[in-house]
Amino acid sequence: MAQITLALSKGRLLAPSWKALEACGYALEPLNKDLRQAVFDVDEQLRLIIIRDDDVPTYVAYGTADLGIVGKDVMEESGEEVVELADLLYAPCRLVLAMPQTKPEVEPNLSIATKYPRLSTQYFRDRSLPARIIHVHGATELAPTVGLSDGIVDLVATGGTLQVNRLVEVATLLSSSARLIGNPAASNLKGDAFWHLVQGLRDATERGAES
Repeated sequence: MAQITLALSKGRLLAPSWKALEACGYALEPLNKDLRQAVFDVDEQLRLIIIRDDDVPTYVAYGTADLGIVGKDVMEESGEEVVELADLLYAPCRLVLAMPQTKPEVEPNLSIATKYPRLSTQYFRDRSLPARIIHVHGATELAPTVGLSDGIVDLVATGGTLQVNRLVEVATLLSSSARLIGNPAASNLKGDAFWHLVQGLRDATERGAES
């Protein structure tokens, strides 16, 4: 079978993605010693590339990777032409609109700080609410406190960080978890090898959900 290239996200998705692949029968233990390396040839059927999460949809869309594992939030924000093949269920979280506890009202002409400008713009546009979207790259929850914005759109799991910064959720834009995505042409070009890995990860997800 042809070798499949799978792009994995650095950060919080990497460890559970590693476990999912091991559950599929891949021997990854020898690779654990140096995860600073970006490219691993597991065997003749599988190559792994480990990159920033927001690069995964791009690598898959342009065919550098046949498959990728990335959060639903990142996939949707990218706007890249990829195919969602499976919800792998791990790393659940929500993309939310949060406002200060002292002023939680959603009204026209708010300024919103976010790492997700595309999804944020779409949310306010769909509701015919003019808003100024401010693209930031980190510490989004600080923006209202220091006067950069009226509110934020950010990813939350427990909501603890929002509480510490005296913010309250007022709307959920998106429910997210790890998703398996594919290049639209790769299923035809790589055939059996492509679907073998897809089915293996789907089966591993089902076994994990049942346990």
